[in-house]
Amino acid sequence: MVSSHAPEPPAAPLRRRGEPMRRAVLSAAVELLSAQGLAGTTVGAVARAAGVHETSVYRRWRTRENLILDALTTELDSALAVPDTGRIRDDLLSFFSTLARLLATPQGQALLRLGVERDDTLEDRRLPYWSDRLERAGVMVRRGVERGELAAGADPGLLVEAVSGPLFVRVLLSAAPLDEELVTGLVDLALDGARAHG
Repeated sequence: MVSSHAPEPPAAPLRRRGEPMRRAVLSAAVELLSAQGLAGTTVGAVARAAGVHETSVYRRWRTRENLILDALTTELDSALAVPDTGRIRDDLLSFFSTLARLLATPQGQALLRLGVERDDTLEDRRLPYWSDRLERAGVMVRRGVERGELAAGADPGLLVEAVSGPLFVRVLLSAAPLDEELVTGLVDLALDGARAHG
């Protein structure tokens, strides 16, 4: 028996503009990236999920790669505020505890895997993306140096990598837990190596 109901037409794109359109598109991109990975995150799929015209997405971001990197950058930077407590240890504990909680979620794990997943269209953008994230987090270390809490030659990027690296390894390789004890131990170990020793 043939149904008398005709299939419903797709919903018309919403007339979003400016910042509301940007937020809707980036949110849709992050959801698709988390659920379907890079392969499933096409400009068309993002536009449909966000309820906007595909041409509007291309007009703003120009390429799929620009869209994906903007989505990842915006999501991670908004989730990982850089604290300024006045003490380097407290800053690092706050920042990396937040990172550990994010990485313990399915979305956080998916976003991390996307950051290291091989995709030829993104290869030339990967290093600048990670370098920018290290530079942003390195502000905490530079403030610690300026306050005299760390040795003058302390390397901000190296210290941030020394703490974040083991967290990434647990997500990508071992699936071991990401708890406060781990974060505290990593921060103290990294700080011990970065402090001036008389």
